Amino acid sequence: MKKESLFIIALTGLLLGGGCRSLSPEENCRYQSEAVGLRIISADSSRVTGHSCFQVDGHFVWGASPIQGEDGKYYLVFTGFEAGTYKFSDAWVLGSKLGLAVSDRPDGGFRFLGFFLNPDGYAPDTSSWDAQTVHNPHIRRFNGKYYLYYIGGTDPAGQVPIRCSSGELDRRSRIQQWLKIGVIEFESFDRLLKGDYTHFDRPLLTPRTRVKQDAIVDPSPEGTKPLPDNIIVVNPSVVYRPSDQKYLLYFKGNIYDPTWRGVHGVAIGDSPVGPFVPLDREIFTVETTGGEKLSAEDPYVWYNQTDKLFYAIFKDFTGKFTKGEPSLALMYSKDGIDWLQPEHSRFLKKELILDSGDTIRVDRLERPQLLLDDKGNPLILYAACAVVDVNPRTDGGCFNVQIPLKRMTGK
Repeated sequence: MKKESLFIIALTGLLLGGGCRSLSPEENCRYQSEAVGLRIISADSSRVTGHSCFQVDGHFVWGASPIQGEDGKYYLVFTGFEAGTYKFSDAWVLGSKLGLAVSDRPDGGFRFLGFFLNPDGYAPDTSSWDAQTVHNPHIRRFNGKYYLYYIGGTDPAGQVPIRCSSGELDRRSRIQQWLKIGVIEFESFDRLLKGDYTHFDRPLLTPRTRVKQDAIVDPSPEGTKPLPDNIIVVNPSVVYRPSDQKYLLYFKGNIYDPTWRGVHGVAIGDSPVGPFVPLDREIFTVETTGGEKLSAEDPYVWYNQTDKLFYAIFKDFTGKFTKGEPSLALMYSKDGIDWLQPEHSRFLKKELILDSGDTIRVDRLERPQLLLDDKGNPLILYAACAVVDVNPRTDGGCFNVQIPLKRMTGK
């Protein structure tokens, strides 16, 4: 099996990295996915162990966002939800919680410190807008403070009208359609774990339209044109734009035209806590020659100070972005609004190179988050991972993997 995996980012006109500045389309900027300390320990490949995989006993572990603290240690804010009660595809909606882990190294060895938001998990709760479930953490540091962006929701039954021709809309669907983006502001990770942080009573971003023909919570009036923030706003990614000192908040919504399509938008604010005003237009939207608009998910956006460019990596569901297999794909932008797709846009295959020398294909590799150097160059990729299909499982079987990245230059 292959011992190396190269994922090529060939940017036509503007290329990633300070050493990749040629305007020639033949110039490539390449990253090498380095080996991870991980091994499979179960016959069905659902269980793993090792330095590079973060897990918590008795839980599913999913997306995690990294940052280096002022103490020099590396912290992960992660999503966990209890195993044993619901299958994965329901569990994340019905009772996700946010936890904290720490390591002396950025490439693994993370130790679980505890849960700090929604620690009661699946217990029914409508005490706040995010009381039932919290998910998709994304952490940033601006002006000496930490900002944790996340999604949250609760069950809106009895609070708003629900239209469903087949009868009552199930609880999972009600909560999922009520997801919004929030933010927590805090000064240190010790304080975060102790609950000493600013939690806002209202979401940071709420959908402006709720357009769906049927099975919809709180539908918009008939004839409403759906905006990118339709039904839900999830998967936050926030970046500072130096050119005008604005903060850009990227999000995903759901459009039905006529079938489901994940779309993305961006909202602009003057501070890390907003207010954020969403634009009416979609971004990251690519249309095929046949007129199909491609669906993506989980964008992670960052700014490279050397290139003076924004980059985004995201989950390519079908492989149509990259003209290959499903993978993580890349786009780039000068202003964070208008995005271009490079000719060779695959960022990373759905595979792991093990320190044993083997390469394994994985079923899930998503929720990408990066640890960057001080210029905005990727160092470590953190991704939610499952070797086999985790959707029907109730016993865990997923983890967060930390993948070191090595940059390679040349033609």
